[in-house]
Amino acid sequence: MTSANEPAPGDRRPAERPRAPEPADAPTPAARAAGVQDSADPVPAGSGAPVAPTHPAGVGPEDRRRLLDGTHHDPHGVLGAHPVPDGVAFRALRPYALGVTVVTDDLRTELRDDGDGFFSGLLPLRVVPDPYRLLVAYEGTVLETEDAYRFLPALGELDLHLIGEGRHEELWRALGAEPMEHQGVAGTRFTVWAPNARGVRVAGGFNFWDGTGHPMRSLGSSGVWELFVPGVGEGELYKFDIARPDGSRTLRADPMARRTEAPPATSSVVHASHHEWRDAEWMAGRAERPAHEAPFSVYEVHLPSWRPGLTYRQLADQLPAYVSDLGFTHVELMPVAEHPFGGSWGYQVTGFYAPTARLGTPDDFKHLVDALHRAGVGVLMDWVPAHFPRDEWALAEFDGRPLYEHADPRRADHPDWGTLEFDYGRREVRNFLVANATYWCEEFHIDGLRVDAVASMLYLDYSREPGQWVPNEHGGRENLDAVAFLQEMNATVYRRNPGVVTVAEESTAWDGVTRATHHTGPGGFGGLGFGLKWNMGWMHDSLDYVSHDPVHRRYHHDEMTFSMVYAYSENYVLPISHDEVVHGKRSLVSKMPGDWWQQRADLRAYLAFMWAHPGKQLLFMGQEFAQGAEWSEAHGPDWWLLDPAYGAEPDHRGVRDLVRDLNGVYRHEPALWERDTDPSGFAWITGDSADDNVFAFLRHAADGTPLLAVSHFSPAVRHGYRLGVPEDVPAWHEILNTDAARYGGGDVTNPDPVKPEPTAWHGRAASIQLTLPPLATVWLRPA
Repeated sequence: MTSANEPAPGDRRPAERPRAPEPADAPTPAARAAGVQDSADPVPAGSGAPVAPTHPAGVGPEDRRRLLDGTHHDPHGVLGAHPVPDGVAFRALRPYALGVTVVTDDLRTELRDDGDGFFSGLLPLRVVPDPYRLLVAYEGTVLETEDAYRFLPALGELDLHLIGEGRHEELWRALGAEPMEHQGVAGTRFTVWAPNARGVRVAGGFNFWDGTGHPMRSLGSSGVWELFVPGVGEGELYKFDIARPDGSRTLRADPMARRTEAPPATSSVVHASHHEWRDAEWMAGRAERPAHEAPFSVYEVHLPSWRPGLTYRQLADQLPAYVSDLGFTHVELMPVAEHPFGGSWGYQVTGFYAPTARLGTPDDFKHLVDALHRAGVGVLMDWVPAHFPRDEWALAEFDGRPLYEHADPRRADHPDWGTLEFDYGRREVRNFLVANATYWCEEFHIDGLRVDAVASMLYLDYSREPGQWVPNEHGGRENLDAVAFLQEMNATVYRRNPGVVTVAEESTAWDGVTRATHHTGPGGFGGLGFGLKWNMGWMHDSLDYVSHDPVHRRYHHDEMTFSMVYAYSENYVLPISHDEVVHGKRSLVSKMPGDWWQQRADLRAYLAFMWAHPGKQLLFMGQEFAQGAEWSEAHGPDWWLLDPAYGAEPDHRGVRDLVRDLNGVYRHEPALWERDTDPSGFAWITGDSADDNVFAFLRHAADGTPLLAVSHFSPAVRHGYRLGVPEDVPAWHEILNTDAARYGGGDVTNPDPVKPEPTAWHGRAASIQLTLPPLATVWLRPA
């Protein structure tokens, strides 16, 4: 697909664009044309005295062919100004130009038109003048410009060395389009890694989408091509015109573009950031406590549909206030990186270094992150290094051969999504991804990366049948390259960005997802180095339990208790994510059985059970107010349910009020988060009361302070229900009850302090008697 600003394929006519402004003190185009006509000989400025005519200094036939074909690896060695035995030869390639004139402080000479856009001339000079400029005459105008081919490379040897080693941790500063001043001239440095290309040219709005006049030079064995284009600045559209090994051509978006056009347009955009951060207090304090020892409740958001139509800056006026009011510590943004198809929700990325232009510019996105931080809300971002789509203008066979993807189709083809998997064993590809992780953390102040589809990266046989995959060097099914990549990514992110957390969406029992990379586990692998892991087992089991009618729940009791068998094998997040409320799975409240009252009661009880369970919490937007419909990226949450004019509004507001109170109590009760990854922070009171549909357990803070959580998933009221408790607590006080009237419940509560009795129960010397509301969770703490 071509950009709206690009010509159709094969159309090489100049595009319509505004005439370049003339310098204030420059002669008019007509005067310039008059001054340079019939000037095949060099003429000293201000003098009419002719000098000896020069001999031709044109481009040789082989160089000419390669330049026109776009297959020249060293255009700077031909174009520009070069000392020759009889003076200095000037050569320019300017398609569509009527004439080209070289101008210095002392000379003005018109170059000979050699055809096909080539212009040349020989000046009897001893050295190349520095500087010199070109006057390029087009029909209707004359432009004065620097010669791109008089500049030294704008990329340093250290950058090339680090790129070659695959260890450039700030790769975005070396590759892509970088506005800069080079040799005293403002312009943009274009660089791209394309080792298989026979030649690369820059095409964009500044050259009428014809890259013929802007061939790039190859910087040796690095596979990097470079060109500094003077006069090109922020906002210009561009792509790379690549000559493939088979002789064909392809026009590609920049893999390192920091900004793109809004889809469906696909051009890259030259970008420089001007955002001034105001979140210094947040950034300085975010590393004070490790994430697994801190309160960590996450509101997951799909930005384009949270409030459809809002830009990043408009979201900054609403989202931070909403999230902070509900008490969530973090938001998690579904993928923000540019993607061509909105229906992928961002999980098929083409612009790994560019926030989607659908909602604004990169600086607009920084403004949103800044606003969230200043509201006390951390920002996690979904990151997708597992695969990329096959769009012909993006990464797939970027330079004519497999480059970012694995060369073996059995390793490259992703069977589930029709996409391509990265070649994690290639150092430059690994560098592209590792640097991308640090880029989001450092340039956009992102506080955490939730890495999507980790399981599909780890296993060579993921979704593949026998014969469709190749074992690793040890005969196993582990993707050793992917393991090494994830370890490097995590180690690099944590070393460079204190306080940032990485989170794995990993759906198998891979050993050591959140173990340190330098600690070897029973399977012989070092840990992957993630900070947290989504607990998919807990999610599936608990949702299955609550979806059953209460009369049948006794037969599924273990689905709610089994998670504690492995709760401390990793550092877990308990996710109720977007994946659970789409594609026929129903919204969270709609998964519950019974009538509307019972559904809401079950939802409230379940959420409080979740907030009390060891692990961090994640809840997808819309579920906080019991939206009944599945989520759709086309229209987002049903906010009208909270309109006071709607009859059932109190029912939905009550659930949202509960979520606010869950977060509020959670933040103030260290027992609920301080020992999330320590077995001493949890103790069952009863995990086997299947006939009663009751679960009761203690959580302990680091100082030993307990919190008692009791969940009752039966519709009956149970009076005088006895529970064993620690005998050293003189009384218990109810601090949260999901059946409270303000949440839409029946208001069956325990309003007075409950004192233990010396009656042994549940293996403890003391016990208390509680009234258990129907389909409710109750939290109590020492009075």
